[in-house]
Amino acid sequence: MNRRSFYQRVIIGLGALINAAIALPALAYLFLPGKQKAAAGWTDAGSVRALPTDEPSELTIQRERQDSWKTSVEKLTVWAVKKSDAEVVVYSPACTHLGCGYRWVDDDQHFICPCHNSAFGKDGAVLYGPAPRPLDRFQTRIVGGRLWLGPVGLDEKA
Repeated sequence: MNRRSFYQRVIIGLGALINAAIALPALAYLFLPGKQKAAAGWTDAGSVRALPTDEPSELTIQRERQDSWKTSVEKLTVWAVKKSDAEVVVYSPACTHLGCGYRWVDDDQHFICPCHNSAFGKDGAVLYGPAPRPLDRFQTRIVGGRLWLGPVGLDEKA
């Protein structure tokens, strides 16, 4: 083997290694199953007895949030309306129009979003404004007198 053929083989081998380094991760991404999404965890929101009946209450909770590989703890303010000791409705903190924060107005007896003047009743229904749908609700469970919040979605009783 002469020097020229040796260098040709080394260059071809290095090219093959570089191509494999690029192609293998791409093929793994395309053909291997991705990381399974963890089931949404449930967060303790406190005692149901501490909530006033048929009055919106602002609750501050901390829950874990999973963003790809990073898990962080976020502080979240939600609105809860206790219908009875066995039924509590908890609304997402974001207006359904553009995701702004809203607040409860005692004098008018409704939730109001100050950004675009949407208003929601105690039941979460749109009273007026540009909001396209009622307030989003958390799935809720009451276990041992404690209120547990799941993901935002249809209410689930356990």
